[in-house]
Amino acid sequence: MGSTTDKIKGATNEAVGKAKQGIGEATGSDRMKGEGTVQEIKGKGQQAMGNAKDAAFVLADTIVGMTDASVRRRGSIPCTFSSG
Repeated sequence: MGSTTDKIKGATNEAVGKAKQGIGEATGSDRMKGEGTVQEIKGKGQQAMGNAKDAAFVLADTIVGMTDASVRRRGSIPCTFSSG
């Protein structure tokens, strides 16, 4: 899943979980409240996964940008391979 998909599914699960908790509270159903809590936590986890994926992409872009800048300054990537 992509980061946006994770965030959308997470937000949906979090909202549905909160709704279930409210219904459970209104009806006195401990089971519904428990299911809602679990679903809300699942949603928060999915959103965290989406945020982590975004952070990884930003980090990768930053590293690539730093490498590209180094190549432009030096004119080439130094190579120290030996055949021996």
